[in-house]
Amino acid sequence: MNRRRAIMVLGASAMAVGLLSAAALLGGLRLNLTPSEPPGLWRIEAPSRAIAVGDLVFVCPPVTPLFEEARRRSYLARGMCPGGVAPLIKSVSALPGQHVEIGENVSIDGKPLPSSSVRRIDGAGRPLTPFAGGIVPPGYFYLHSPFASSYDSRYFGPVPDSGLLGFARPILTIDP
Repeated sequence: MNRRRAIMVLGASAMAVGLLSAAALLGGLRLNLTPSEPPGLWRIEAPSRAIAVGDLVFVCPPVTPLFEEARRRSYLARGMCPGGVAPLIKSVSALPGQHVEIGENVSIDGKPLPSSSVRRIDGAGRPLTPFAGGIVPPGYFYLHSPFASSYDSRYFGPVPDSGLLGFARPILTIDP
């Protein structure tokens, strides 16, 4: 009798977790465990205006060899975006037509981007190839995170705005 009750409780618990997870995903909630932004519960909010520099957004990266290699290197978490990766939470730092220069740090239209040092190797000692720089093309965003080890547009360049999921809004986060 106790075994049957335990199985029923475990089954009901698993179903409740599954239903809550589905409701959270459908409701635009995401759990961030990366250091790019504070860990915790975030909400994806549909844009009600044009995306601007400084907006914090959720973006699905494109399925390219560069992002496939980033997944193999564990720079990207598994998730529900195409390519099997989780959405990125990053700030929009440049829009179409803006000029991005990459050196030891990043400059946008000649102005230094704070917290943008460019690393040449990752935490495992593997080489990192920075984005070459240039003009952000139409239909793309240049993304940045102030976290020093963030995998962002410093390395993969601008991303298509077609991957935009929406604004990233913290619900319950922990500032380290």
